[in-house]
Amino acid sequence: MTTSSETQKLVVVTGASTGMGAATARELARRGFHVLAGVRRDHDADTIRAAGVEPVILDITRSEQVEALAARIADDPRALHALVNNAGVQVNAPVETLPPAEWRRVFEVNLFGHIAVTQALLPALLRARGRVINISSIGGKYAMATYGAYAGAKFALEAVSDSLRREVAPLGVQVVVVEPGGVRTEIAARGIATANDLATRMTPEQHERYGDLVRANNSLMATGTASGLTADAAARVVVKAVTARRPRTRYTAGRDAALIMRLGPFLSDRTLDRVLAANLRRHHPKAAGASSPHFADTP
Repeated sequence: MTTSSETQKLVVVTGASTGMGAATARELARRGFHVLAGVRRDHDADTIRAAGVEPVILDITRSEQVEALAARIADDPRALHALVNNAGVQVNAPVETLPPAEWRRVFEVNLFGHIAVTQALLPALLRARGRVINISSIGGKYAMATYGAYAGAKFALEAVSDSLRREVAPLGVQVVVVEPGGVRTEIAARGIATANDLATRMTPEQHERYGDLVRANNSLMATGTASGLTADAAARVVVKAVTARRPRTRYTAGRDAALIMRLGPFLSDRTLDRVLAANLRRHHPKAAGASSPHFADTP
């Protein structure tokens, strides 16, 4: 329920152009918050603009735009209640084949950009005794094949969140991690397109080693997204982290995320390898038979 005090509070949501970020911004505005919704393009700003949703042009990897956001908040008399670090890119490729420049891009967006925004807004959050909500993933705990860069950045975001929580909790700022599983948003479709583009750059030998794996993983991503949470359902988990009087340090979003987070700690690495491989095997290109070692039966 909206309270009169919530109408005097600001929330920043990065990556609010579409999907879970846009849904979170709209739901927070419905609850009475004034949302500064970070978008990268004027067209996206026009789309998201609504009562209680103020779009701001924000590429979290550009320092001048991060500084402009901090200045915008400093000039506002309302308290900054929360920062939702939601912006992200999904890039899937085998470790051997992903160019170093792509590794750096993934970490710039999925890790260093969040750190930059958090650093810039922490003074306002400290004054308001607000909170930081970092959107991680089940990939921040368990890394599947082709998820090396994406999961690596999410693993790091989990670690940074733990460290930050222990630094600022005594100062009145709460840090919360949200770990979604499959969510029906555009990020998966963009991730599949990126994976296919990266696959065209593989050498013939790398195609022989990983081609079937990439195709199977794309099929798994598409299926997992189609059966995942809606953006609105995922957003409600984020909003709970923003509004709960005493939020948990971590929330999962989706049955798949809850299941793997619950079972994962009880499985050995080798057992989990077999479980993940068996799940991926269902998406193995039929025409390829059992030629790929990634889909051979393991003892």
